Amino acid sequence: MANKSIRYGVNLRKREQAVIKQKNTRYKCDVCGKDAVRRISVGIWECNYCNSTYAGGAYTFKTPSGETVARILGR
Repeated sequence: MANKSIRYGVNLRKREQAVIKQKNTRYKCDVCGKDAVRRISVGIWECNYCNSTYAGGAYTFKTPSGETVARILGR
């Protein structure tokens, strides 16, 4: 049993499992290029290799809206 807070509904349990997987995944650092960025608290991500700190989403390193803004600003 993964988590006692989600009790009823397969879809809810699957959605929770997907969010937890995204939260615990290591992401690629923009500075050093290593797969070492991990979540340290809600919206704060840190590279364990070069100690760079980033602001991101609550459960994902980069949100879809943040990627859109970065693409627009990069032009």
